[in-house]
Amino acid sequence: MSATSPVRTAPPATRRRADADGMAVAAFVLGLIGLLLFNLVFGPCAIVLGGLALSRGTRRPARALLGIGLGVADLAVLAALVTANQSVIWQFGG
Repeated sequence: MSATSPVRTAPPATRRRADADGMAVAAFVLGLIGLLLFNLVFGPCAIVLGGLALSRGTRRPARALLGIGLGVADLAVLAALVTANQSVIWQFGG
């Protein structure tokens, strides 16, 4: 017989809520970064992660909603760039 101690893990509901909190923060960060870089990739990721965080019952619903809003803003910036410049690249200055 081995003398191993049982590994204690958090209950599934607590772990799921902690995962949802992490998703809410990730949605916010990806949405924020997506305003400047790779908005075609980071925007949809922020929207999906924010939605998943809300559906899993995050304790940070405002952060998840901000992530969704920033993800939508990322796609709006992309649409504006494509219609204005016929390109997805933008730069500061002339």
